[in-house]
Amino acid sequence: MSYLSIPYEGTTPDVSPDAFVAPDATLIGDVTVGAGTSIWFKCVLRGDSQPITIGRNCNIQDGTVVHIGGNNRPTFIGDNVSVGHMALIHGCTVESGGFVGMKGIVMDGAVIEGGGMLATGGLLTPEKRIKSGEIWAGSPAKYWRDVGPKDLELFAYTIGTYQDLAAKHKRACAMAGLVADARFQAAGSD
Repeated sequence: MSYLSIPYEGTTPDVSPDAFVAPDATLIGDVTVGAGTSIWFKCVLRGDSQPITIGRNCNIQDGTVVHIGGNNRPTFIGDNVSVGHMALIHGCTVESGGFVGMKGIVMDGAVIEGGGMLATGGLLTPEKRIKSGEIWAGSPAKYWRDVGPKDLELFAYTIGTYQDLAAKHKRACAMAGLVADARFQAAGSD
């Protein structure tokens, strides 16, 4: 483990051994990261008084901040979720198969259902819900249109691409001495 993992009030982040956490990411307190998930460069996940739970095969892209919400709201991210670069996920729920575009903001008590999407730069205000099959956009975000076949292809492509990238970056970090993972220590191994 080479990322910054900080125990907080007796709780230490719990990261699946096959997850990729970039060397400069910071995980604090009650944070759980599932198998096959990638937490990218400059991300901060801060679970002080409530848990942050991230499921399997997610990608939390570069510069994203994940935090709990006011009134002790936990943050839950299901399986197969993509969160774009520099997003803010705050005391909310992104169900399995949900998608948050780059610089998207999801606030306290908001929900993105599986198959729902917050478009790039969208601000999903507290207690709002994006239903399955909907794309919301704008600030504040409002219903924009239904998810189409190309959007579904993008969802699947992003998950697969980030799993491949995570494996390559994990290997590169190990070869640079930044990740303690014996599976990737041999020079030139694939």
